[in-house]
Order: sequence, then C-alpha cells, then structure tokens
Amino acid sequence: MTEETRLLAPEQLEGIVFVGSSLGTLFREDPALGNADALFDALVQLDPEAAASQWPFAGALAGEPLQALCEALAAWPAGDVRRALSDDFRNLFVGPARKAAPPWGSVYTDRECVIFGRTCLDLRDWMGEHGIDSEARHNKEPEDHIGLMLQLAAWIAQNKPELTAEYLELHLLTWSGHFLDVMEEAAKHPAYRALARLTAVTLDAMQSELGLHPVIPRFYR
Repeated sequence: MTEETRLLAPEQLEGIVFVGSSLGTLFREDPALGNADALFDALVQLDPEAAASQWPFAGALAGEPLQALCEALAAWPAGDVRRALSDDFRNLFVGPARKAAPPWGSVYTDRECVIFGRTCLDLRDWMGEHGIDSEARHNKEPEDHIGLMLQLAAWIAQNKPELTAEYLELHLLTWSGHFLDVMEEAAKHPAYRALARLTAVTLDAMQSELGLHPVIPRFYR
C-alpha cells in the first residue's frame, strides 16, 4: 500500500464513520433487546431515493437495497416484526442451533472453521501494534466479528485516520464479501437480506474508490 492510499480525504473518512457506525450496529444488536431502536426508527422514516443519493461510496447503487430494507421494516415496531427480526438475527448470528452465517472471520478463513483463529489473532496483533484497545478483548469476544469490525473502522477513521486504509485492506475487506454472500443467501427475513446486500455494495464501492487491493484468503465455509 502506498502512502497516498493511506491518506484519505476528510469526506471519505466521514463516509467510513457513518457506514461503520450505522451498519455495524445492525450486525451487533438483537432487535428484541431494544438497543438499536433509534436506528430502526430512523430507517423506517428514511426516503430511500434521497438517502441513496447521499450514501457514502455506493451512491445510486445503494438505492435498491435501501428500498428493500425500508420496505422490510415498514411495520416496525409492531411486536410481530420485532420478533421476526430477532428470530432471524439469532438464526444467522447467535444460535443456539447451528448459526446460518457466523459473524466471525475466522469461521470462514480457518481450516478448522473455529473462532479465535488466524483472522482474529492477526487483527488482535495489528491492533496491539498500533495501540488500539478493544471492547471485545475486555468481554472475551473474538475481535473479528463483522459488526465490531465495521464499528472499529469508524473508530479508526475518527481517531487514527492514517491507519484506515491499511485496516480495511489487511483485515475487513479480506473476508467481508464472502461472509455477506453467505448471509444474503442464508437470511430468512428480507431486512437481513437487504442489509447484507447494502453492506456488500457499500464495501465494494469503498474498496474501488480508495484503490484498495485486499488479498482474498481461501475460504473453508
């Protein structure tokens, strides 16, 4: 990676902050618990066409998945919608049955398909090298959770902007596209299919605009 790709423009950093913080929350928060209600409320009130025109990196490409996401949430916060969203959140990411789309990078990149594998450990080492603390470590969670990594992208863009492109290229973008394909296929609720697609087109456009070239590993799941 060249020095030029490390120094992102302020509007690019702002876009990463918005994308990482908002989308990351949707991957982390079970709708049944209410912690993301403000974000779900905002999505319901969104004008998808207007939002797409301002969407970071993807622009008009975000229109279709934004429209699908808003339509899937139209009846929010009715109890049956909240339950259906929570059921699919748990189906995809939590269990107790076999997770349809485990949210950790190591599950896909490690030969044994385990958490705390190489993807997680490489990220942990990189964070330690650059003096970046992690709430995951305090909670004994794997750092390579897709929601945590999106939120970490936002934090880095705000606090260590010179590391943003390196982090995206070496860690987030290496496996996120594969995961999002798995998630989109496995999701039962249209909101989570739309979230997977929205995140995928956003990260693809981000990678293209920033001129990043992640090395894609072999996937075992």
